[in-house]
Order: sequence, then structure tokens, then C-alpha cells
Amino acid sequence: MITDPTEFFEIGCGRCKRFATEDCSVKKWEEGLAALREICRSEGLEETAKWGHPCYMAHGRNIALIGAFQKDFTLTFMNASLISDVHGVLQKAGPNAQAASLIRFGSAADVKDHEPNLREYLRRLVGCAERGEKPTKIPSSIDLPDELVEVLDSDPELAEAFASLTPGRQRSYAIVISGAKKSETRFARIKKYRPQILSGKGANER
Repeated sequence: MITDPTEFFEIGCGRCKRFATEDCSVKKWEEGLAALREICRSEGLEETAKWGHPCYMAHGRNIALIGAFQKDFTLTFMNASLISDVHGVLQKAGPNAQAASLIRFGSAADVKDHEPNLREYLRRLVGCAERGEKPTKIPSSIDLPDELVEVLDSDPELAEAFASLTPGRQRSYAIVISGAKKSETRFARIKKYRPQILSGKGANER
């Protein structure tokens, strides 16, 4: 996966075989993705790359993540449960997501239409980050590690695949990921198991 956000806008995320080809989803939504990037950067957010996508930060916290897929492209607001969706525009990344956190776009015109709402939500989340506010964890029948919840909220493709797993398979990932003591190791395990989740397998299946 890419580690430089500029590479994303030029050649893609590096997570599939369409990477650096004309069939890459980034090429399909090039104009709209550039518009999202301009909005995030003009709000003074720090641009970096996480999970193969451009991530925008403030006060040491993730604020938003840009994603490109075959059917649409998205802007995901991190820790979106901290703000009220007063405009009713946010959707859940998948059934296991704890909060509605993203907006799906089908054109650059969609980005333009939502621009006032995007800027408002970005500014409100920056304020939450500045004050050190953190979302309340919602109890779940399967206790997922925070790192997995964060990645599922930011990765619609993975969220849908994870939601399709049996409860036993979901639990297997919760156990193996939670077994790591350090947060960075838990994120590394999520990255390692992503292809396996997408293939519908449990953590211990081959």
C-alpha cells in the first residue's frame, strides 16, 4: 500500500491489482477526489497516508479519510459519533460500524453540493480533537478491539466483508488482534489479515 498521500492521487492506493493502471478507482473519480483533497487541505489539516488512503489530521488525531472504490468514492469522518449529523448526510461503513461516519459521492458535483456540510463537520471534529474529546465505546455482542473498529469505520470494503463473516470468524479476529499488547502491532495484524477477511475466512483458516 502507498505511504505517500500524493501517490494515491497519482497512481492509486496499492491495495489491488488495478493499482497504477487506468482501471484504478482513483482514475475513475480523479476530479472528485481532487476536490475532497482541496477541501481538507484548505481547512489546515495535516495530510498523511494510512491504510493506503489519504488521511487528514489535527492535534495528533485522525480527522478524515478519503477512499476510492469502483462504485463510488468517500470521505470518512473519524470519531464521527462525537458530532451530531445535523444535515442527515452520514452513512455507516458497514453493519458492524458503531456510528454513521462517511459520505458517498458519485461525482465531483456531489462534492460541491456537500462542501458546506463537509467543512462544518471537519471544523467540529478538529474542535473535538483540540479539546481531547473521545467517543464513548458502544457495547457489542463481540468485543472488537478499538483499532479494528477504527479500521472498519474507515474501510467500507473491509467493513462489508467483516459483516458477512460468521460470528465465530469475527470473534477469531477479535481474539488474535486483541492478543497484541501494542496498538501499532494490532494495526499491523489487521493489515496482515485484510486479504483473509475479504476472502471470507476466519483468522485460523488457510
